[in-house]
Amino acid sequence: MKQNKENTNAFLIHISAFSGFIFPFGNIITPLIAWQTLKDRSNFLDEQGKEAINFNISYSLYIFILTLSFIPLFIGSIFKNLNNFNNFNQVSINFDSHSFFGFMGFASLAGIVGVIKIALIIIAALKAKEGENYKYPFTIKFIK
Repeated sequence: MKQNKENTNAFLIHISAFSGFIFPFGNIITPLIAWQTLKDRSNFLDEQGKEAINFNISYSLYIFILTLSFIPLFIGSIFKNLNNFNNFNQVSINFDSHSFFGFMGFASLAGIVGVIKIALIIIAALKAKEGENYKYPFTIKFIK
């Protein structure tokens, strides 16, 4: 395969992770399909496809764990704000400064993780376009 076409295909494998903003699990499924169709053409495409899929699975796992850690804070806030057990119309959800992160702190953390994901995907895509073998940081190797 020509080097230029190979670099463009590696670029598209990385950038296809943005399809996760369009449909659920698109950040994993689209690079997986692209990698499966292109992996036999060159070692570079095989390595970059594995790297993109491993990163997107790892990122999804990190977000899942972050979301699960928010559930106890949410439930704790509901029970903390129950004024009267007989009157459930007065239940309010309040994320104040006594909460572990507070609602804004948690939203900020999720926003920072999202911006980091976008930046890493763009960096990987640009490096692949230049022909460099990019390795995402903090990636669990699910596919070796």
